[in-house]
Amino acid sequence: MTVYFVGAGPGAADLITLRGLRLLQSSPVCLYAGSLVPRELLDSCPVGVRLVDTANLTLDEIVVELITAHRAGLDVARLHSGDPSVFSAVAEQMRRLDELGVPYEVVPGVPAFAAAAAALRRELTVPGVGQTVILTRTSARATPMPEGEDLTTLGASGATMVLHLAVQRIDAVVAELLPVYGPDCPVAVVARASRPDEVILRGTLADIAGQVHEAGIRRTAVIVVGRVLSATRFPDSHLYSTERARPCDAS
Repeated sequence: MTVYFVGAGPGAADLITLRGLRLLQSSPVCLYAGSLVPRELLDSCPVGVRLVDTANLTLDEIVVELITAHRAGLDVARLHSGDPSVFSAVAEQMRRLDELGVPYEVVPGVPAFAAAAAALRRELTVPGVGQTVILTRTSARATPMPEGEDLTTLGASGATMVLHLAVQRIDAVVAELLPVYGPDCPVAVVARASRPDEVILRGTLADIAGQVHEAGIRRTAVIVVGRVLSATRFPDSHLYSTERARPCDAS
């Protein structure tokens, strides 16, 4: 018996990985967050599957479900939105399973920031403009941020910043980033990336908050801040440069 922490992707049912889908199709138990995982993805579960919506469960209640399946010798597909490596609350579940000796594996998925970049049709690492991406959030209604990870400190480098779980605090986010990025810095907000009801807002730090309020976006969105969003004049990547040394043709 194994617990599989599966990244379900950003929202579209067909953005789960082949490995994740295979495990979902074969696991007799599936735990999922009902508010974040597309219902049509659950149609891939086997007949007779035990489906558990974890949206209103505590950590202890979730672990009980995992332990119960373990004792019954049943594999579990534990679906998490996006990718388990970022803002997934997987770490505390794995810690519990380690303590209890329950085997588990982690299956990566498409993260929300990647789906947002795809929707924007933008590369987040543009030559000569930005080569660093900071993934972060704010601390409202969540675990406090560690010392030194406030937005002002993180933004001092001018790197491209992607904020999860922060759109409900858009005014505070703008207030903290304005002094370091400037009012003309490009910003995009992508809500429900990859889903049929996806919403894309484009603007600057001077006007993005007003757009968010007008659109009524309160959750399931990422904020992208940085000059890469509007970059058009930049050098071609060295990857395909004629000046780059390449192995000789063996033929």
